[in-house]
Amino acid sequence: MSEPRFDLVVIGSGPGGYVTAIRAAQLGMRVACVERYPTLGGTCLNVGCIPSKALLDSSEHFAEARDDFAAHGIKATVALDLPTMMKRKDGVVRDLTRGVESLFRKHKVERVTGTGRIGGAGAVEVGGAGASRRLETARILIATGSKPGTLPGVTIDDRRIVHSTHALALPEVPKRLLVVGAGAIGLELGSVWSRLGSQVTVIEFMDRIVPGMDRQSGKLLERVLVKQGLSFRLGSAVEGAAVEGDHVRVRVREGEATREETCDVLLVAVGRRPYTAELGAAEAGVALDAKGRIVVDQQYQTSVPGIFAIGDVIAGPMLAHKASEEGVAAVERMAGQAGHLSYNCIPNIVYTWPELASVGQTEEEARAGGREVAIGTFPFLANGRAKALGEREGQVKLIADARTDRLLGAHILGPRASDLIAELALALEFGASAEDVARTVHAHPTLPEAVHEAALAVAGRAIHI
Repeated sequence: MSEPRFDLVVIGSGPGGYVTAIRAAQLGMRVACVERYPTLGGTCLNVGCIPSKALLDSSEHFAEARDDFAAHGIKATVALDLPTMMKRKDGVVRDLTRGVESLFRKHKVERVTGTGRIGGAGAVEVGGAGASRRLETARILIATGSKPGTLPGVTIDDRRIVHSTHALALPEVPKRLLVVGAGAIGLELGSVWSRLGSQVTVIEFMDRIVPGMDRQSGKLLERVLVKQGLSFRLGSAVEGAAVEGDHVRVRVREGEATREETCDVLLVAVGRRPYTAELGAAEAGVALDAKGRIVVDQQYQTSVPGIFAIGDVIAGPMLAHKASEEGVAAVERMAGQAGHLSYNCIPNIVYTWPELASVGQTEEEARAGGREVAIGTFPFLANGRAKALGEREGQVKLIADARTDRLLGAHILGPRASDLIAELALALEFGASAEDVARTVHAHPTLPEAVHEAALAVAGRAIHI
């Protein structure tokens, strides 16, 4: 019996792939999703977003109990149980990956386990431990995501020299952790191990942390992280590393000088690279750009008709929610609907504590584009709810066009910034002005009042500062 024909075969089951498959099934398509690993969810659910946030939350609770409970009149003796913390993290991951399996069953998405390889515009060849299988399909969508980046002269050994996946499961707290890269991954994992007792130093090639985000907000975050015990070597580069017994000897260049650092664990967190290995995309005629990303048009179609791509394998920020919404837009367009994604309205978040969240343009980008801007800021130090929580660090910063008052960007460093940014992403999506946000009633006492005050401050009329 010949293999049944699918309307869509999705390769990869991360937040881009599984969301795409479910939305396509909702639209009446017969869908299969190919995943090479035994669990669904891709990097994000298994070894990325979810386990890192579980460890961030656990380590925040640990640090709060150790350092802050006394101020609340709570006397406690605190001891770290790392195996239990890791077990909890693994349980969170297990529950969510099983949840994706349940959603596939609910929406009748066929799960196919194995490595998917494009066999032309109308077929995906699946190989693996079991028998090979050929999936005939009208369309193919590539959602294979990305893998951790590497450094020349630095060989990952999964034990002393690690990338983000290994850093989520270290068997003990390293006495000294050296992190290469001051982006979201490096700062988040550095924060986890710093809270648990590691001496953490972050080495960054640029002259600032979180490159690409608002410079002022990044500087404020750096100051807070230094208070928490992290140290930074900016404008520096790691040129080599070698494991020597239980330590790693690292060669670091700072300007014209070279020095050596010694650490227990070296974490390489220099970003991620699109993953297209074993996919057969190039052999099928799919065009790649100079950075190895798949080139797509506005419909997310590649250079080969009937083959589409979304997420980390194409240009744009490597964010799970970006991949999900691209997948939704792609299949809605396949179905004749008006799928749409506003790239300027995609939030970006660093889950340190305090969190740093942004959406839209930075002040530097707006000014570089010739805009005359009006800026409103409001510190959490002056927010009643933040004071009650004991959270005094950070601010809300809004950027508006000085002539039209239309919001151009928002940057929040503070408690639950990841939640607060949603209001401003919506405001940008609908073309709101700072005055629109200022005229919206915000409940008292709440953290969102800081957003309200920053909107008032754009016109120089903040009330509480």
